[in-house]
Amino acid sequence: MEQKINCAVDCVNGCVLGDKCPNLEFREAAAQFIEDTSLDKMLEMAEERLRRKMMEPPKWVLPDDQ
Repeated sequence: MEQKINCAVDCVNGCVLGDKCPNLEFREAAAQFIEDTSLDKMLEMAEERLRRKMMEPPKWVLPDDQ
């Protein structure tokens, strides 16, 4: 029986499933990105995303009428 966990909650301090993690390819891709990308480039990417986010119009969330 396969164990179901919420990785965003249960793996905050590290993966709890180890080699049985269903997200291994994502972890490897993230590790490769961190290894290949300079910190300056990561900061540049974050600043660009923040700039685009600030230029977006506000998104209104209206409650459902009941």
